[in-house]
Amino acid sequence: MEFVSPEYQDHFLNPRNVGLLEEPDGTGMCGSSECGDWLIVTIRVEKGKIGEIGFQCRGCSAAIATSSAATELARGRTIEEASRIAASDIEEAVGGLPEDKRHCSVLGEEAIRDAIADYIGRSVGRSNRTK
Repeated sequence: MEFVSPEYQDHFLNPRNVGLLEEPDGTGMCGSSECGDWLIVTIRVEKGKIGEIGFQCRGCSAAIATSSAATELARGRTIEEASRIAASDIEEAVGGLPEDKRHCSVLGEEAIRDAIADYIGRSVGRSNRTK
């Protein structure tokens, strides 16, 4: 068995922000055709920051650990800051990944960006309806 960092093990065994939010402000999804893993992220935005975030994931331990870490990195950040979270940031947050699991960190990056894009799209739609 390959060595896993304490951070990786902690996020896998005690994942944070598990579950999808009811009536989210944004929803994002990413799937990997490489191995069949997928991630759904829901966000609630409060005063321009991600106040609440939740996720649902199907995948291996690396997918679960990186999804948990990604949501922790995004929570409390502004929309702009969260949109800049990269797979490398997520990988670093779990103490590194073996080469064959690095694609798992991309799930978090893309799903968060997709949720933010959904939030922005909904916000534009709401502001157009109020004019």
